[in-house]
Amino acid sequence: MSAHAESLPVQAPAEPQGLFGFTRAQLVALVLMVAAIVAAPYFLYPVFLMNVLCFALFACAFNLLIGYVGLLSFGHAAFFGMGGYIAAHAAKVWGLSPELSILGGAAVGAVLGLVIGLLAIRRQGIYFAMITLALAQMVYFVCLQAPFTHGEDGIQAVPRGVLFGVVDLRPDFTLYWVVAAIFLLGFLLIQRVVHSPFGQVMKAIRENEPRATSLGYRTDDYKLVAFVLSAALAAVAGGTKAIVFGIATLTDVHWSMSGEVVLMTLLGGMGTLFGPVVGAAVVVAMQNYLAQLGDWVTVIQGAIFVVCVLAFRAGIVGELAKALRVRL
Repeated sequence: MSAHAESLPVQAPAEPQGLFGFTRAQLVALVLMVAAIVAAPYFLYPVFLMNVLCFALFACAFNLLIGYVGLLSFGHAAFFGMGGYIAAHAAKVWGLSPELSILGGAAVGAVLGLVIGLLAIRRQGIYFAMITLALAQMVYFVCLQAPFTHGEDGIQAVPRGVLFGVVDLRPDFTLYWVVAAIFLLGFLLIQRVVHSPFGQVMKAIRENEPRATSLGYRTDDYKLVAFVLSAALAAVAGGTKAIVFGIATLTDVHWSMSGEVVLMTLLGGMGTLFGPVVGAAVVVAMQNYLAQLGDWVTVIQGAIFVVCVLAFRAGIVGELAKALRVRL
């Protein structure tokens, strides 16, 4: 068994499936997550919560690739940041509605994912990771120089607009429910993909690609489709974040953002359905509530990451799943 497989939570193979492919434990976790999303804006700042949901969707998209296909991408910031730039430009310059702006960002993210995927997908391991990092850095420099991104100033004063021409998104409370709906739709889409026949082939590729190839599966095609889907969902997260904050900057397309999403996924639990959500919530909460510590936030994040790698190798949700002997 590979080291990657050992890092995944112990699963109960005979655990019966529930509604829409969820196990009973996952259904309970889903109900608790939805309840938390519904109750949270009454106790916490909606903009902070929207930031958490955007990064949670970003981490779930990344986890689809690394957790279920076994491909470590160091370039996912390219899709996240480009999705933000396209959505912001479409909303501010072209005057498109927020839903069309976000869909435009998703489309560009998917095309970018197709291009990068075609170049990187035939390599494995560290070679794949380095190719994605190099291509993502090329995207970063394009964003730095392209006229429509406005360089280091970014695209500012992006209007939130009116959803479907009916719902005014300027109030934070209203926009929060839209962002929550986008996150839940993306989350359920990932769950459906993972538990589909396509998802079973992805897992087979992760565990033993030569064996999957010997069974007749065109593994490169499956990996490419998974890569494009992951890129599109990451772009949706980036576009939504740009609409929420009214700005798209180089920060979201910088290589450090790729590192952050890796941290979120590993901290929450790679290869688990709910792990990236928990990891994103922990990382964003630390950044928000420890901001007054300045550069020490990065040091604290690094220390927590080291502790988790040493003591909780399967991540927060992964270790919880091990303790309860369920699949989360």
